[in-house]
Amino acid sequence: MNCPADWPEPIVRVQSLSETGNTMIPDRYIKPPSQRPCFNTRSDNLNNIPVIDLFGLINGDSATQKVVRDQISTACREWGFFQVVNHGMSPELVDEAREIWREFFHQPMEAKQEYANSPKTYEGYGSRLGLQKGAILDWSDYYFLHYLPSNLKDYKKWPSHPPFLRDVIEEYSKEIVRLGKLLLKVFSINLGLEESYMENAFGGDDNIGACLRVNFYPKCPRPDLTLGLSSHSDPGGMTFLLPDEHVSGLQVRKAGEWITVKPARHAIIVNIGDQIQVLTNAAYKSVEHRVIVNPDKERVSLAYFFNPKSDVLIKPAAKLVTSKTPALYQPMTFDEYRLFIRMRGPQGKSQVESLKSPR
Repeated sequence: MNCPADWPEPIVRVQSLSETGNTMIPDRYIKPPSQRPCFNTRSDNLNNIPVIDLFGLINGDSATQKVVRDQISTACREWGFFQVVNHGMSPELVDEAREIWREFFHQPMEAKQEYANSPKTYEGYGSRLGLQKGAILDWSDYYFLHYLPSNLKDYKKWPSHPPFLRDVIEEYSKEIVRLGKLLLKVFSINLGLEESYMENAFGGDDNIGACLRVNFYPKCPRPDLTLGLSSHSDPGGMTFLLPDEHVSGLQVRKAGEWITVKPARHAIIVNIGDQIQVLTNAAYKSVEHRVIVNPDKERVSLAYFFNPKSDVLIKPAAKLVTSKTPALYQPMTFDEYRLFIRMRGPQGKSQVESLKSPR
């Protein structure tokens, strides 16, 4: 991927800005009025994203499995987002995966700076997305690492402290990959495709991409002026988010309205990415989402991106293309696609919408 070796401007750690105790934030983080959050968004149970219990899918008979598959199908078509519980991961692992990263971000700055990243791969400790000079930035720091394909996994780029972080993330990563492959199978069946279609379209068992971005959203004295992460749809296949159960932050756009997600206990939030929107010819759509920040509490979340192989062509499944539903998208590799994000940062749904074939 043809990205510069360095950022266009000196990097400032948002956590350091937060810790100064200033009551105002730098201009670089102040969003235009049209992009600023509003805090009277709906977050009641009737407007929360669906919560789906996977126990019956993993352990039930065929009839029970179909009930759960139907719930997933409805969530994919109507929301593009859902939460899964009884997903097969232990509550202890889920909690430990989040809290060990919180501990990482509370280390001295020198320890974190050893892993400072560049836009070439984004691997390591970072504080901005996109390369536009003078861009308005988000109020967050992060850590990015690769898990799959195995030739990209480099333990030297995984933090060595806190102790056991590498072991915990290795175990958590294996569980996320298991869950990802299960859901690809479910999506294929629900769409009337061969059950291995989606996994093969991603490049097959040994070529699927899996990478983790751990998000750290420090306290912000003016949460009304900025965002932790600007509005965007995820460029990859699908995303598995381990949220901070005690601090709300994720907002999902539905019918023009921002809905603040209420995480279920030990749930994993799943959302459709742009690549699945293309593969399904928009039967399943990726959805804009963003993150708000908090004046009193920090927030930690783990976003695991489950992606196609970087050089495989992604295009609508032939079985989903008919005279009534012609192909909406031209073939494009995931590498070509995500270069847009790496150069420009979050830009709503402008990338996937711009790819639609002329009619």
